[in-house]
Amino acid sequence: MRGDITIGAGTVVHPKAAIFALGGPIIIGNNCILEEGTILVNRRKEIMKVGNDNLFEIHCRVEAPYIGDFNTISTKARVHHTVRLSNHCVVGAGCLVTPTEDEVMPDYTVLYGPGCERQTWSGRGKLQEQDLRRKHGEYLREMLPKFNRIRRTDE
Repeated sequence: MRGDITIGAGTVVHPKAAIFALGGPIIIGNNCILEEGTILVNRRKEIMKVGNDNLFEIHCRVEAPYIGDFNTISTKARVHHTVRLSNHCVVGAGCLVTPTEDEVMPDYTVLYGPGCERQTWSGRGKLQEQDLRRKHGEYLREMLPKFNRIRRTDE
């Protein structure tokens, strides 16, 4: 972690995740999950705001200045700094989201496939997904401390 970073209550950050506030601060909401190899970068001077209950899967890279609530950034997906995600959006595995101009993804947008195609999700099953994500967070908060030993270098 580098720079001015605020992490909300209940958020799980894997020990091998990286957060870089290079330009401006990063504020991460409550109950987010940053899995192994996740990289969050803020190169802009404005605040990078990440809402609540977001899931950043393994080896994704996100530079979006705004991310709403209950979004999923899938494995090895990349989100450029010209994108703003609303709520309940999904960026599929391996997608590279790089619009040339600033763009706001509306609620329930799903990006998928090698061409980063778009669809709108109906929201069906939203409550089940939210419950599953909360259980995922609870499990990680219980298990990660058992296997991650913090090593002090000053001893």
